[in-house]
Parts: sequence; structure tokens; C-alpha cells
Amino acid sequence: MDFRALWADPRVEGFARLIRAAMRPPAGTGRIALALGLGLATHLIFAVAGLAMITAMFFGLSESFGRVALPWALVANFLLLAQFPLAHSLFLTRRGGRALARLVPGPHGPALATTSYALIASLQLIALFALWTPSGIIWWRAEGWTFALVSSAYAASWLMLMKASFDAGLEVQSGALGWLSLMGKIPVRFPDMPTHGLFRIIRQPIYVAFALTLWLVPVWTPDQLCLAITYTAYCFLAPLLKERRFAKRYGERFETYRRAVPYACPRIIPKSSQYTDGQ
Repeated sequence: MDFRALWADPRVEGFARLIRAAMRPPAGTGRIALALGLGLATHLIFAVAGLAMITAMFFGLSESFGRVALPWALVANFLLLAQFPLAHSLFLTRRGGRALARLVPGPHGPALATTSYALIASLQLIALFALWTPSGIIWWRAEGWTFALVSSAYAASWLMLMKASFDAGLEVQSGALGWLSLMGKIPVRFPDMPTHGLFRIIRQPIYVAFALTLWLVPVWTPDQLCLAITYTAYCFLAPLLKERRFAKRYGERFETYRRAVPYACPRIIPKSSQYTDGQ
């Protein structure tokens, strides 16, 4: 393996830079303690959220801790469904970004904004999947070879999601960018516009992969169908706002990328016309 080429990969270089800075932090006990504390809490809750999502959807939302009686269960579940996409999108606006920067009191709030964003999103997902009140209705449950095939497809969709997150910049997706930057006392530097890996095939692989996890489940219930329809719509509409921000930030470079790479559905194109980033 060519380790020089690996460390030069833009998907790795930024994260490696953060690790190097955090390993030799400048003096500042309070700053270091804050960064470490929030970072560890965020990654722990992030892991719990991921486990809650994978487990709950594997069982088609038929198992959870929610016990709200009808008809209020419908209201509670609707609010749980709505809170994640609404807040997730709101915090990506300028006003939402300013609110994130003020969540941690003191001078370090802006640096920790990306970590705070990941922490809030993780808590929202835990609330959705842990507090959902199941309907108790199971339409279909895979068995035998069907169970093996569907479960393999479900696992593959999660692996695709992890690969897409890596291609987009793991430091941002995991919330590590903020706290590692603060610990190393370096400016917060976002990864460049993602164009590597799955981003060479489609422009929104993270959202497509998450949509696949919603549908490739071995148990189907009215609960899972409601979740799948709602969040699939979000997965295909929300990135439009993201692309507006990219168009403003990267200008013609993003437009060139947008013309060359499809939005969500891969297409077979001649190799000579594939997108290549000259940056």
C-alpha cells in the first residue's frame, strides 16, 4: 500500500491534520477539557443513535420504548417524524448556524458548532427510534433465504452510507471537526467540495444510501412504511437546498460537476466524459 498516496487523499488528509494537531495541543486546560468532553459525548451518542436506527428499522419499527395510547400515539409519532428533518435543515441555514455557535457559552461556541450539530442530530435520532410507539401491526416478515437476502441488502445499504460519509469528509459527518480543531487550537476548515468515491457516480450518495436503508428491511409494518415514505421524500428534496449553498460557494466549479454527475440515479456514460476535478 502506498501510504504517501493515502495520506494525500483529500478524504484522509483533513482528518489526519486534525489528529496531528489534537495530539499536540497548545496549553489550555479548560479548552482541552471542553473539547475532549464534548467530543467524547458526541461520538458516544452518535454511536448509540446509529445502533438505534439500525436495530429499530431491522424490525420495521415494531419494537420500541414508546407507549403512548391511541389516538395520541399518532400525534406523538408524527412529531417524532417531523422534528428531525425540520431541525436538521434549520440548523444548516445562516440563522441556524448562528444559533449553533451560541449553544456552547463562551468564546469556543463557534468552533464547536459542527460538533454541536452532530450531537443534536444524534439525540433527535435516538428520540425518534427509541420513543416511537409501535402500531403492533406486522404486514410481512422475511424468512429463510428471503431473510438472508434482504438482511444482506440492508447491511450493504448501511455500508454504502458509511462509504459515502467517508467520501464526504468523515470529520464533518461524525462531528469531529469542531472539537478536534478546538483541541488543537487551529481554525475550523471544512473539507473541499466532495467529488471522490461515490460522489463521482451521483451527487447525493449519502441521501441515496440512507433512502435505501429505509426500504431494504426484513420486516414491514405501517410504521416502517410511514417512515420510509416521509424520509425518502426528505432525502430527495433536502439536498436541493444543499446544492444551492454549493452553487454559491463554488460557483462554476460546482456547475461543471453538476452537469457531469447525475443527482441521485447513476447513469452509464463513456469513461472519457466522466467528471474529473482539476482542483
